[in-house]
This record gives sequence, structure tokens and C-alpha cells, in this order.
Amino acid sequence: MIEIKNISKTYQMGKVEVKALTGVSLKISSGEFVAIMGASGSGKSTLMHILGLLDRADSGAYYLGGKDITQLGDEDQARLRNRIIGFVFQQFHLLPRMSALENAELPLIYAGKRHLVAKAKEELIKVGLADRISHRPNELSGGQQQRVAIARSLVNDPLIIFADEPTGNLDSKSKVEIINILQKLNQQGKIVVIVTHEPEVAAYCQRVIQMRDGVIISDQRKPEARKIPEVVSIEGNLVSNLLSRPRKISGETKFLDYLRQAAAAMLSNKMRSILSILGILIGVCSVIAMLALGQGAKESIQKQLASLGSNLLVVRPGSLKTHGVSMQTGTVTRFTLADAASMAKLTEVVKSVSPSVTGRGQMVYGSNNWNTQVEGVGADYESIRAAYPAVGRFFTESEVKMREKVVLLGTTVVKELFGEADPIGQTLKINLLNFKVIGILPAKGANTFHDQDDTAVIPVTTAMFRVFGKEYVDTIYVEAKTPDSIDAAQAALSELIIKQRRLNPKEAEESFQIRNMSDIKDTLEATTKTMSMLLGAIAGISLLVGGIGIMNIMLVSVTERTREIGLRKAIGATHKDIMVQFLIEAMLMSFLGGIFGVLLGWAVATLITVFAGWTVRVSLFSVALSTSFSLVIGVTFGLWPAKKAAALDPIEALRYE
Repeated sequence: MIEIKNISKTYQMGKVEVKALTGVSLKISSGEFVAIMGASGSGKSTLMHILGLLDRADSGAYYLGGKDITQLGDEDQARLRNRIIGFVFQQFHLLPRMSALENAELPLIYAGKRHLVAKAKEELIKVGLADRISHRPNELSGGQQQRVAIARSLVNDPLIIFADEPTGNLDSKSKVEIINILQKLNQQGKIVVIVTHEPEVAAYCQRVIQMRDGVIISDQRKPEARKIPEVVSIEGNLVSNLLSRPRKISGETKFLDYLRQAAAAMLSNKMRSILSILGILIGVCSVIAMLALGQGAKESIQKQLASLGSNLLVVRPGSLKTHGVSMQTGTVTRFTLADAASMAKLTEVVKSVSPSVTGRGQMVYGSNNWNTQVEGVGADYESIRAAYPAVGRFFTESEVKMREKVVLLGTTVVKELFGEADPIGQTLKINLLNFKVIGILPAKGANTFHDQDDTAVIPVTTAMFRVFGKEYVDTIYVEAKTPDSIDAAQAALSELIIKQRRLNPKEAEESFQIRNMSDIKDTLEATTKTMSMLLGAIAGISLLVGGIGIMNIMLVSVTERTREIGLRKAIGATHKDIMVQFLIEAMLMSFLGGIFGVLLGWAVATLITVFAGWTVRVSLFSVALSTSFSLVIGVTFGLWPAKKAAALDPIEALRYE
């Protein structure tokens, strides 16, 4: 079944070469029970590691079942270790976070037989652990732990059992129990190879091989050894068939197994996992909160712009420049109500027009008085400036023509004059004139420089002829028909004013001004977009730092779990299996950090709204962006540790201290 020819192995210990094996040749037939003995450093463990495909020889040939496997790739070697070979180690190599049953079923994961959990339970019962199946290694004695290791080596029904000092850490009673189990396995037709330095253990074996200084010095069979059945060709075909057919394992099954393993690893190192998740959580939370703040600022600006009016053009008188110095506004051109009426006739590009005059007014109601801005406007001001009353109504065109003394108040004025009382229908004085309150203007907010709600609106004719005594209007608000017609409306208005005033086109800039609010809107939106990107970039740095934290933790995890990785490879895990498992672990931490980060980011955004009064909006885009980015971070920064884990040599990993 096993044949090696002229196997040699040399280890490099610093600058010193140590020859572990020198030209060793050996044959082991099916059904044999073999002991390999020798003093420490004789090469017996190295020989077993090469026979068990845990290590590679520097030279020589290896035949398994008559098939040359000397140049076999790592993945094929892993498959043979998983299906043909079972290992029992002196140190047991049980994973402390798993129960006896979970440890025993580990090889099934890499064989694609996870559904055969009953097989692992059956093997545990066979080795006498029926009442210890759910116990963890720290709850088992040394002999019981070794039995779990034996059950683990048997779940895939291997042809060969390699036991490296299987009784070295056990008491006398446990030694006998373990040897009896190995004898029974041999009687069932399995090859059992024991590496030991104890003659009393070797006495149970049918064949004893003695080694010294890397060579075989004796090979003795007991006279009473039972006849070996000739089944090499059958088993040789089994090896060939196993290597020739691809390993068929459901991707979904493997993923679920990897996910379980990753979750178990995280739970076994809770604090370390929490710190890793915390780094991503803070990063995602920062992205969510910062982008929500930027989006809120954008919406707030849009709301304020909407309060100015959609498609708005503002026509103002210009000022004369004398010797390069600008004189008072209106010294060249003054607009009248007739000009506003003329502009309203440009119906192809103009939707509505409202003339406006402004001034300060002293308002008195009962014993309360308040000085505020009073603006006289036309009836179309309501739609042009989105000044739809929150309570009451706006004045009508007939009231404008009749110069009625009606007024709409801003919320600040209402608060100062009326407090909690209802102002609708009440009479107050503006500059000693009685005005009837017919509505309350919608709240538009305040900033450091100006309170938009500290205002009162009255008919423009009333303001001009009864309150301020003006013959000219200060401003004319013009609403373009559509957003696309703003430029055309601006050009038409400019042409109309130049024609009516008979102005030189070169002097038009000094004579009047037409302000396009869309330019201001574009500038403000560009500014908020830049601010959002800046805030998002700053928050992204937090995510990057969290990713580096994950990489650091995963590198530490690889170092701490080196022997676990060696065990997994010994029972059949391939490079790909190990790499994918560690990648999934990193992604799982990133995903959990992303989910909790989204929840915390939403909570922070809500708190900002409640306590700071700022407008914030959590968008689906920011949630998707930050969550996706956290997963990318997990893959990117988990890749190096995963590759490092996958590249570990199985025997070197098992020896790691």
C-alpha cells in the first residue's frame, strides 16, 4: 500500500543543515500494524510526516497504492489526507471552542459530508465517549481527548491511521485503552502506523522499525503476525479514482460551513472581535452621519431657495457711476407700477409679476409693539415667493387696487405681538394706521444675519401711497414660465427696459440689474455637494482605519491559530479552504460593523436633529455606499492575512509554539 524509495530530508536550522532522513526505503502492506521507534532526533517523526503527506521529501519517490504521488500538488495531497489518511497526534490538537462532536466532524467539512454528522457521533460512541459528546476538550481527561482525536481520524473511513506518540501524554490505564482501540482498527483491515519511543507500546504491534540518525537500522516482524490480505490493487485503484475525479462539494454547503467556523472563531475571541467590529462600526457611522448632514444641508438650502420662489428673476434699479464711484440705487432708472404691468405682458416667457417696496414699520397691538420690515407686494407675490399663508389667506388683486389696509404677519411678529393668541381678524397699527390681520406667512427660518420671519406683507399700493409715500417701486419680482425659459425671460425683460427707457445698451448694466436666482441655486448646490464629498471623505478615512484594524486583528488571529490551521490542513483543508474561511471571517466582522454602524449612524443623525436643530437626512445611497464599502474593506484588508494563513506549511504550523 505504501512504498518509499531513497527518501531524504534535510532541515535548515539557521546556518546549520540537519539531515533528518538519509536514503530511507520502506514498504508497508495493507492491514499491517507498524511501530516506528527511535530516540529523539532519529527521524521517526519526520518519516511519519512524509508518509502522511504533511511534509515533502527533498529527494526520493513515494508510491501510494502503487501510484506515484511524489510530485502531487498541494490540493491533491489535501484530498488524500482527508479521504485516505487519518491522524492521531500526541498533543491531540482539539479546538478548545468546539465540543467533542464538533471536533470529530471537522474532516467531514472538507470532504463535503457535513450532512453525515451521525457518522461522527457513531465514531465517538465506538471509542467509548457516548456520554461526553457535547463536552469541550477542557472538560475531558487526556485519554478522553485522545479518543476524540481517534474518532476524528475515522469519520471519513480512511485506509491508513498515523499515530504520532498517541500515548505520550497519558497515564498507564489510558495508554492501554488507546492501544486497544488502535488494535481493533487494525483488525478491521486498516493500516496503523505508530511513532513511539516506548517499548511497551511497540510490543502491541506486529512490526517494529528501529531508526537512528535518519536511517532504518532494523525492521522486524513478529512470528505470530497475521497474514496480510492482498488488497493493494483494490486500494490502489481507490487512490487513482480519488485523484482522477473532481471534489464535488456544494458551494452553498461549504459557505455555510465556513460561516459557522468564522462565527465560532469570533465568539471564542469576543473582545478581539468586538474591537475589530468597533473600528468598522465607527467608520460606517461616520459616513452615514456626515453624508446625512450634507444631504440635510442640501435640502435646507433647497428649501430656502424655494422660499425665494421658483424660476425667479429680480429686477432692481441700477446706480450711476461718477468717476468710478457708484451713486445711490435708482439714480438712473426708477421702476413704477406701469413697468411691472408691461413686464407682465411678456406672456410667452413670463408667468407672473409682483412689484415690491420695503421699509421699516412700527407695529402696535394693545400694549405690545414691535419694529419690523414691512414689504408691499402684489397679489402674485404669494405664488412667486411661495408665500402661501400657514393660517388665513393672502390678499386679492382687488384689495391691491383698492389700497386696502390688510396685512400678513411673519411668525416672529406674531410671537412678539400676540404670543399664543390667534391674530387672524385682529386689528393692529402700522405707523399709526389700522390694519386688519388676514393671514400668517409660512415659517422660512432665520440665520445669524437675518430673520426671514420678522416681516409683514401688505398690498403694494397701500405701502406706496398710504404707508411710505413712495411713487416708485424698489424691486420687481418676475417668475419665468419654466426653468428653461429663465434666460429668455431675462433677455426679454432687459430688451423691454432698454426700449422703454431708450437706454444705450452699453449703459444698461449701470441703469438696472436683473438677478437670476438659478445662478445662486447652482452655486449653493455645488457648494453643498463639495461639502458632502468632503465630509464623506473624512468619514471614509475612519473606515480605512477600521479596515487596518481588521487586518491587524486578523494577522494576530493567524498567528494565534497557527496550530489550528495546521490541524485543518492535516485533516484535508486546502489552501483555498483556509483562505476563504479567513476571508469570510474578515467579511463577517466588516458586515456586522456595517450593520451596527448604519443603525448607530441613523441614531446619531436623529440626535443631531433633536438636540442641534440641524436638518439631516439619511439616504439609501449613503447606507448602501457605507455598507458596501465596509465589505470591500473586509475583503481588501482580510486578503493578506487569509493568504498568509493559507500559505502555512501544515507540519510547521502543527509544530508552532
